[in-house]
Amino acid sequence: MTMRYLTILGSTGTIGVNTLDVAARHPDRFKVVALSGQNQIAKLAQQCRQFRPKYAVVLDSARALALKTALADINIEVLYGVDALEQIASLPEVDTVMAAIVGAAGMRPALAAARAGKRVLLANKETLVMAGQFFMAAVRASGATLLPIDSEHNAIFQSMPEPYSGDMAAHGIRRILLTASGGPFRTRPVETLAAVTPEEAVAHPNWSMGKKISVDSATMMNKGLEVIEAHWLFNARPDQIDVVVHPQSIVHSMVEYQDGSVLAQLSNPDMRIPIAHALAYPERVATGVPWLDLAKLGQLTFEAPDTDRFPCLKLAFQALAAGGSSTTVLNAANEEVVAAFLDRRIPYLAIPELLGRVLERLGGQPAASLAELEAVDAEARALAIKLIAAR
Repeated sequence: MTMRYLTILGSTGTIGVNTLDVAARHPDRFKVVALSGQNQIAKLAQQCRQFRPKYAVVLDSARALALKTALADINIEVLYGVDALEQIASLPEVDTVMAAIVGAAGMRPALAAARAGKRVLLANKETLVMAGQFFMAAVRASGATLLPIDSEHNAIFQSMPEPYSGDMAAHGIRRILLTASGGPFRTRPVETLAAVTPEEAVAHPNWSMGKKISVDSATMMNKGLEVIEAHWLFNARPDQIDVVVHPQSIVHSMVEYQDGSVLAQLSNPDMRIPIAHALAYPERVATGVPWLDLAKLGQLTFEAPDTDRFPCLKLAFQALAAGGSSTTVLNAANEEVVAAFLDRRIPYLAIPELLGRVLERLGGQPAASLAELEAVDAEARALAIKLIAAR
């Protein structure tokens, strides 16, 4: 039994909350050293009171003051800013870092954890979408252990041979099959999609997630980003990655081998399962999730994705195939247009339209350094904001 010392980046979000839930079930195995949050200061303060970390990190000095005031009777060091996030991601006393900050903001602390040789539990897909080449190079150089948290990539990891060398052909693997629920609009008449509201888009039928990722699931951009992630995590070419719609969200993904075998990971749709797998790996711990009752489910169905209904999925494959900084451009633009949709500044169908326009203008640029990628990210955001304002 190994005691793990944890930093949880993004502890007030869905992944962070579920990580703390698993950790609380096994106090003899997991000790929380550092937590970070952005806007939910009261929630972060409650977490600090329960888990008594040594450090807590927030976005800025005003939030730091509010958190210090709320925790005046507790001995805890409150820090703020990106540098502080990188600090708690690379603490000497921490061996495991849950990287769960949503969006591009999570890239630098995740990269700091990789460079420090930590066990990196990666829930921030933008790290690989934006900077997969540099992140994977940091993992290799430091000897870090990378464990995927997305239910799909965790399922693939569990269905791969161990140890996986990064060479699909050498292991007799033909392709990776990422499953997708299809979101709330899988069967909605296409002609009515123009009227989709933010409330409808965030109402996922199977998963409880934040607003941004819920919209990404509705457009299937989330699955597109996962395709890009799978490329980097498993060294898979675009033509070795397929997407299949599976509305029940029980089969979380599959690996098909050259002999015709298909290995899959099945479970109830609860993020505590992949989180617990990565936290305790290579051991297994209880999660509190109900056992899977296949007889009660009755049937599991699968269908091909409709890229006319979900053009964002097609855009993600195009960006991956184009190479260079195209996936960085797509991710940056997507964050801006989804925020605009949630703020009711653009309609639902403007999301793929604007993404296509930004990708056409800026996609394919070379990126030889992290600084160049960050510059491209800023350029893509600026163009997306300009196009949003011009509608």
